[in-house]
Amino acid sequence: MRVAIVENMENTYLGTLGRALDEAGARLDWFRPWKDGALPTGIHQHDALIVMGGKQSAVDDADYPYLPALANLMRRFGDADKPVLGVCLGAQLLARAYGGENHLDGAREFAWTTLDVTPEGAADPLFAGIGARFDSFQWHVDTFSLPANAAHLVSGSVVPNQCFRIGRAAYGTQFHFEASTEVVDAWLVEFRDIVERRSPGWLDRYPEMAARHAAASDRAGEAIARAFVQTIRPGRGAEAAD
Repeated sequence: MRVAIVENMENTYLGTLGRALDEAGARLDWFRPWKDGALPTGIHQHDALIVMGGKQSAVDDADYPYLPALANLMRRFGDADKPVLGVCLGAQLLARAYGGENHLDGAREFAWTTLDVTPEGAADPLFAGIGARFDSFQWHVDTFSLPANAAHLVSGSVVPNQCFRIGRAAYGTQFHFEASTEVVDAWLVEFRDIVERRSPGWLDRYPEMAARHAAASDRAGEAIARAFVQTIRPGRGAEAAD
């Protein structure tokens, strides 16, 4: 199993997703276009594509000129029936790739939140074993409209479009299911000043919120990560010509 990982900012953590890929023995090829512009040259070398979060918006083409090519690459993987996973910014890019609209700076969430699995989500492999509701961590200011023909899998009280699927296995998750307790702890060290400016007093409340939500969020994140890895079909990487 060979998986392309696209990083959109420095020091991206895979968290629960990394553990699931490691359990499956996946080979990971990292791409860091925010630094050098490099992306996978096509779809035939990898069995799946994962696009992580970042500080930019999904339409910030002027400062990050690789974004249109990345959105196009995500669509090419999805149209070839190869699994795609977009997390946060990655979900916004997947929505862009399939004709959804990106809505900027009107959907601020920063905390663990409780999310609802839709009827379509309850029948989807990623959420079939999770139950009707689960906790996950959020950190975003943008959101998106659902592309045409997208299956709406998860909703939230503040941001309704929390997860969607195109085709068999092209998924976009607005929430950070990969953000295990260890990942959130690391974020709060690295981005302490940003967190305090955005949500004064949040760091003081963190131990109480972690005690209430972190363990359940970790369990849900691990289940979602393993379920996504199960959608990958190793050995199909060379079937589609570029």
